[in-house]
Amino acid sequence: MSLTEVVHGDNAPSKQPGQPLALPGEYSIDTEKRLVVVRFASRVIAEDITRYAERLRSHPDFEPTFSEIADLREVEELELQAQDFLKLADTIDPFSVEAKRAFVVRTSVQKHAARMHKILRTQRHFEIFHSVEEAKQWIES
Repeated sequence: MSLTEVVHGDNAPSKQPGQPLALPGEYSIDTEKRLVVVRFASRVIAEDITRYAERLRSHPDFEPTFSEIADLREVEELELQAQDFLKLADTIDPFSVEAKRAFVVRTSVQKHAARMHKILRTQRHFEIFHSVEEAKQWIES
């Protein structure tokens, strides 16, 4: 049986797609598929990603080898400096370098941020997509 849980700061019910997120870094864990799906809100700062990683790392069902789909399509303001990218890749990221990682983007800025993370993490199983459906197909392949 699959456990799918949407996690907010207060564990409130999930918002429907297209509605504003309760927190940046709203995620669900599917233990059967060994998959984490995260959506980020319109404005993202390094602390938002750090809080997401801390919540995920402390979740009893999370394993660093799970795959991840990171949906960045709603991000309009990405306020990360070079040192933020380095810290996030070196010390904050809760996933192992062997985990499959799919980033879903809409803009060139979002794509650049995803590529920076891939380079800094020397991620082997990492792809960038324009739809969650494509990302899911790749994760499941």
